[in-house]
Amino acid sequence: MDSSANTTLQIYNKQVGLKFQLYNSLFTALPFHRVEKTGVLLSVFLIHCEEGFSKEQSPSDVINSFVKQYTTYGTEQEVLDLLFRFVQYAERQVVLFDALEDAAYRDIHDMNGIGTLKHLQSEVLHTNSQEKLAEKLKDFSVRLVLTAHPTQFYPSEVLGIINDLSKALLNDNTSQVNSYLRQLGKTPFFKNEKPTPYDEAMNLIWFLENVFYQSAGKIMTDLYGQFSGEINRKSPLIHLGFWPGGDRDGNPFVNAPITLKVADALRGAVIKSYYQDVRRLKRRLTFKGVSNVLVSLEERLYNNLFVPGYNLDLTREEVLHTLQYIREKLVNEHNSLFLNMVDTLIHKVELFGLFFASLDIRQDSSIHSEVLKAIAETTAALPDNYDDLTDAEKLEALQQINATVAASTLENDLYSDTIASMEAIKSIQEHNGEYGCHRYIISHSTKPLDVMEVYGLFMLSGWKPEELTVDIVPLFETIDDLKHAGSVMKALYEDKTYSQHLKRRNNIQTIMLGFSDGTKDGGYLMANWSIYKAKEELSFLSQQYDVQVVFFDGRGGPPARGGGRTHQFYASMGQNISNKEIQLTIQGQTISSNFGTPDAAQYNIEQLMHAGISNALFHTKETTLTKGEEELLMRLSEESFETYSTLKNHPNFLEYLMYASPLRYYAEANIGSRPSKRKPGKMNLNDLRAVPYVGSWSQLKQNLPGYYGVGTAIEKLEAEGKWEEIKAMYKHSLFFKTLMDNCEMAMTKCFFPLTAYLAKHPKYGELWNMIYLEFERTRNCLLRMAGTTALMEDKPVNQLSIQMRQRIELPLLTIQQYALTKIREMEEQKLEATSKAKYEKLVMRCSFGIINAERNSA
Repeated sequence: MDSSANTTLQIYNKQVGLKFQLYNSLFTALPFHRVEKTGVLLSVFLIHCEEGFSKEQSPSDVINSFVKQYTTYGTEQEVLDLLFRFVQYAERQVVLFDALEDAAYRDIHDMNGIGTLKHLQSEVLHTNSQEKLAEKLKDFSVRLVLTAHPTQFYPSEVLGIINDLSKALLNDNTSQVNSYLRQLGKTPFFKNEKPTPYDEAMNLIWFLENVFYQSAGKIMTDLYGQFSGEINRKSPLIHLGFWPGGDRDGNPFVNAPITLKVADALRGAVIKSYYQDVRRLKRRLTFKGVSNVLVSLEERLYNNLFVPGYNLDLTREEVLHTLQYIREKLVNEHNSLFLNMVDTLIHKVELFGLFFASLDIRQDSSIHSEVLKAIAETTAALPDNYDDLTDAEKLEALQQINATVAASTLENDLYSDTIASMEAIKSIQEHNGEYGCHRYIISHSTKPLDVMEVYGLFMLSGWKPEELTVDIVPLFETIDDLKHAGSVMKALYEDKTYSQHLKRRNNIQTIMLGFSDGTKDGGYLMANWSIYKAKEELSFLSQQYDVQVVFFDGRGGPPARGGGRTHQFYASMGQNISNKEIQLTIQGQTISSNFGTPDAAQYNIEQLMHAGISNALFHTKETTLTKGEEELLMRLSEESFETYSTLKNHPNFLEYLMYASPLRYYAEANIGSRPSKRKPGKMNLNDLRAVPYVGSWSQLKQNLPGYYGVGTAIEKLEAEGKWEEIKAMYKHSLFFKTLMDNCEMAMTKCFFPLTAYLAKHPKYGELWNMIYLEFERTRNCLLRMAGTTALMEDKPVNQLSIQMRQRIELPLLTIQQYALTKIREMEEQKLEATSKAKYEKLVMRCSFGIINAERNSA
């Protein structure tokens, strides 16, 4: 370990490890229950769990022996009460740990070090790359799209406590910490009802107001300070996107009124943020010719927020014009006093306009086909035999549309809403500006018709071709879809109508590539490799047609869904892949863990910006895969895919996951508004959403979507004499190294002793052993490749953070498995036990704490 890593580890131990022990002892002594020693018993229970699993005991054995040894409880209800209290304490221990890590963020991360914009400045000066930088910054941006997947369910009240707790911990204010911990003990962590899509939107708007508004503004102020001559003011370097309230794919509760309501909430939130900043400015800018202008602006913002009827007349340009006028007055008449405050607000208005975050609309391609069929059957807008036409005939019919269809004429709510959502986009653009809502994403895009059907629906909903200020974004996700993405886009680029639409959109085509279903479909290596190859092919193809392609990555929190060390992933993209912009979804716990505080958000946004900019300026040759490396990676992916497919196609595969994990309780846990599968009926792997799929493996502590097949693939190629080539690729290819690093992270979070009791199960033992053997195989290969003795040995702070979090969650994992075992026993014996519902509630309550502790579990 180098000296800087050692110093950071010492800081982490002092700021997080030691403080957690101190405040945890204070916390566990809080008398919130009739049995005041619950906190002390929990500490004993943790040690009992560790000892029990080291002796290969099952979770049931561990809990039964603990109850017998350390309590006098004789009834089932008494034991259940104790377990629920353990869960309640453990949930709050996770919050305490989160707050401690947040408070120590600046001390653990070098805010001016490698990967930051300060570091970029020194690199640019050192290499005289100012002209290259100006060229890159003409149209480069990072777009973070916040999504409400059901793995982010701290209510806003708890988010507020975490925020305040972090500040108190930062200042070592013990009495305040004590008060906040007491508040935490009495604040509910979950809701008895499912959140609505609007609730989810409001939860994420909390992050926009309290985190991104400050951090993005600070980054832009710093950037102007460092690179004022290179920045193009007309092209904001940071965009925020938003899915709650716009993402209809599989969420039956999202509709046009909710979309409009969320857009209005986003507008209101950003105006409120400007209003608060203007009030702060008013305290400083008390000068002649400035204060009266500021008062007038404050009044305009106030009226837009609070006075009915005013909320449609304010524009971004008006706010900017007023601030620019104030700026000139300060420079010309008041010695530039407090100019930095005005500049920071100008940067924020340039970034966020009156929309705060762009609301994306997303729907599944099959719905559009159904809507068009219904329109053809009930109106004269399309041939009445539209559904029977060939794809070529349908394309021709869509391009000849000259009628409009009102949403109200369609009786089916879903069909009516599809038209209404397209009408809503126009309304949002009128009130919030074009960036308020300007993208329509098509899930399960498999052919050119999928894109052109959406174009046709826009025409039918009242848009004119020359006025269509919306980007149509196909989403390619499965392995097959990724393989065919090139031919789909080629046909679209050659389609006269679509190419004209692209010209009006500045010849920029956004293409979304999804990791979630790709991993579920093809396994870890094949999904990542397929996306890499699709990007290469689409970059080359788009260049041939003079189209600037922008890739939008649907990335999750864990490596199994494209997460992990995201900035390293973007830095590893070679010169064959377009990197005009970095666009990615930020999901679930990743929002809290990577962007939960202004410091964390600033650091991670800067890392992404640095990755995209430095890749274009400095690193293209050494990051691009050689022909030999591409062939090697393809072979590894194919072998891995075959191994994963064998497991996935095992007749008991999904049944095993249902049996051993809390999969079937995802939909009931009131943690997200959408169902856990896309279609009603019997559970199958194709319709199962990636969040519950990956999340269930995570709660089993088996994490197989993040590594399964990698070890077998490496061993097979090693048998062919290719070990040295693989090692060389690990050393020289940043892309392969990043894949393996993320694989290590997924494996570090595994804990097979939790489910080792299933190894001898008559029906599922074979599957458990297959998974465990592949884990061991992959782990051994990675350790040999890296020349280390433990996973993540080269990232000691991350490794320690995971270890400490695993100790906090071990009681929760044990209790969850115990409860699942009890439920299975009752079901197998066909007992109508009244306590079954209590055990089911226990499973779900454990899920909350486990996912929060994991921070990027799904």
